[in-house]
Amino acid sequence: MKVVGIGLNKTGTTTLGECLNYWGLKHISCNQEAFNLWRNQNYDELLDWVGKYDSFEDWPWPLIYKLIDEKFPFSKFILTTRKDADTWFRSLCEHANRTGPTAYRKYIYGYEMPHKYKAHHIQIYENHLVSIRDYFSNRPSDLLEVCWENGDGWEQLSEFLGFECPNIAFPHANKSSSRKE
Repeated sequence: MKVVGIGLNKTGTTTLGECLNYWGLKHISCNQEAFNLWRNQNYDELLDWVGKYDSFEDWPWPLIYKLIDEKFPFSKFILTTRKDADTWFRSLCEHANRTGPTAYRKYIYGYEMPHKYKAHHIQIYENHLVSIRDYFSNRPSDLLEVCWENGDGWEQLSEFLGFECPNIAFPHANKSSSRKE
């Protein structure tokens, strides 16, 4: 079974990765080489990468969820979301302030820096959610949608994946400085 995080960046993907690592899955997160394979449309080689790991989140994995689903039946997909699109966009902008322009944002969203293109970015975010929900609409057992801000955590992940629920605090990784306590 493959476990694929298919939320866009800044939706709690790093937190999801920490959870998947907790269960000992062979995990891969954002990866420049894999991203370049996606960008160059070298899907066969990219799917070879998928065969070497158990779980995934961040770029480029949300961009190829349909290919993964076709090649690896019985995979599980986890859509991480934010409480609303405005919260996601603010987080994306804060992240851009910290990291500066990136090729990831340029290729995925069309702009290296999101600040002046709020409506455009929010449309991409919302279209991504609709596309995933539509794709899995007849297969609810293959998709889990979670929002850490709304209290989702170990219990939902454990039940969905069939793993024992940890008796430890839920990790909230990669929080912006404005949300850190």
